[in-house]
Amino acid sequence: MQHVSQLGRSGVRVTRIGLGGGPIASLFTEVTEEQARATIDRAWDSGIRFFDTAPLYGHGLSEIRFGRALRGRPRGEFVIASKVGRLLVPLAPDERVESAFVNHPPYRPVFDCSRDAIFRSVDESLARLGLDRIDILHVHDPDAHFGDVIRHAYPALDSLRAQGVVRALGAGMNQWQMLARFARECDFDCFLLAGRYTLIDQSALPELLPLCVRRNISIILGAPYNSGILATGARPGATFNYEAAPPEWIEKTRRAEKICERHGVPLKAAALQFPLRHPAVAAVIPGCRSAAEVGESVAMMHQEIPEAFWRDYHEMR
Repeated sequence: MQHVSQLGRSGVRVTRIGLGGGPIASLFTEVTEEQARATIDRAWDSGIRFFDTAPLYGHGLSEIRFGRALRGRPRGEFVIASKVGRLLVPLAPDERVESAFVNHPPYRPVFDCSRDAIFRSVDESLARLGLDRIDILHVHDPDAHFGDVIRHAYPALDSLRAQGVVRALGAGMNQWQMLARFARECDFDCFLLAGRYTLIDQSALPELLPLCVRRNISIILGAPYNSGILATGARPGATFNYEAAPPEWIEKTRRAEKICERHGVPLKAAALQFPLRHPAVAAVIPGCRSAAEVGESVAMMHQEIPEAFWRDYHEMR
């Protein structure tokens, strides 16, 4: 079993490394049912007990695949996180929808943070997962809907937490600014922060992370490789935030690579372990699309990194 952390005051304990469920739902390129199952099984065999999914991922396919792989596992031994804010609406026979997920089921995601939509979304997620409860429930990317979350989504989620249907509440976003507003105005247990506290992007550090420490809100760090560049290094075609990396991020990555080379530390190991050095961060959840990627991520988590590396890194930053 991997090391564990508690999420805020919720009592939910997660392994310090989890498995992000976007890639196994054929994000950008196809992942077969067999490959997805092997990925989840390898995570389990490696001691990972924290799995993150969402209706949006593969238009339901990620939840379905996690459900199939976890259904026979002891329910008390793992933590599953999913999300609300997107309802899956069946496609008309001749309808097509643009998506980052290939060969997805015939649904289109529609943003809806109303109270009824929250309850419906949870029921549908439970059906796809084949489980009796969801441990962590995040509002998913409500960037243009702060008011809707405060007025409708959060009260609905809070009632689900009070009923025990959900054990911990959060919000999952690619930005830190709205999460800071949620921290001040609601009683969240955790936030899924994607990419804003990494080896090269610490934009969440000055305000959000100290606020979360004070409010006892745990950070789950998604996209620890910033969508690719911290896994591949600063090579041609490297991506940052799922787009071609701008020169600023190429240069920051190159500086980090030089320190890694000086100390014999793999860039991936530094990228995975860096967020966990902050007291606000409870876990990292790299997205993996194969058993081999899971194995590499776990190895990178256990890679020894000398304190001299971190001293040099902080001097560089």
